[in-house]
Amino acid sequence: MRILLVEDDQKQAHFIQKGLSQAGMCIDHAGDGEEGLYLALASSYDVFIFDLMLPLRDGLSLVHVVRSHGISTPILILSARNSVDDRVKGLRAGGDDYLVKPFAFSELLARLDALHRRATGLSDSDYIHIADLSIDLQRHKVTRSKVHIDLQPKEYALLVYLMKNTGRVVSRTMIMEHVWDYNFDPQTNVVEARISRLREKVDRPFDSHLIHTVRGIGYVLEVRTDD
Repeated sequence: MRILLVEDDQKQAHFIQKGLSQAGMCIDHAGDGEEGLYLALASSYDVFIFDLMLPLRDGLSLVHVVRSHGISTPILILSARNSVDDRVKGLRAGGDDYLVKPFAFSELLARLDALHRRATGLSDSDYIHIADLSIDLQRHKVTRSKVHIDLQPKEYALLVYLMKNTGRVVSRTMIMEHVWDYNFDPQTNVVEARISRLREKVDRPFDSHLIHTVRGIGYVLEVRTDD
């Protein structure tokens, strides 16, 4: 999942970035409303997290402008304002959810997962299954043929992205956008290296391969009867 966090409190932003990164997510951070608007309009994200009290452009204005551009990406509003009136204003402006500070990090994760599932049309199940490969999204547990597979955070994020796009070819650029942040150096071969390591763990020890290279385009995760 690729997330844009717009939060001017550096301590709060670092806490959120660190936690979401450890959960296998890709986070871009903006420290004010103008930078946040630029990133929101320039790149593709799965969920936006907007603070309300921001320099240069406040959170409600940011929500209004993003929605006026026809962007339907789910928006989670973070705010210390906890009155019913504040929550109503945030939701009516175009926000999809509203989380009051301080909050439990587990609740933030749960809300992000719910927003993403709703937006992508995924079921509310905590599991993804493809053939004999399964991911427990709550526990970050990967198994194939009932054998546990130990993955590093980026390997896990990459596998989740491939599985959520089962049967769809995803390019190297798409992978970089959703698994690495916008400061990522596109000249490196880190995507190819991670795909290779993922294959070593997910495919090689088993009878059939699920991760396939589409030459000149990218990669696809699917069941092939001739494999």
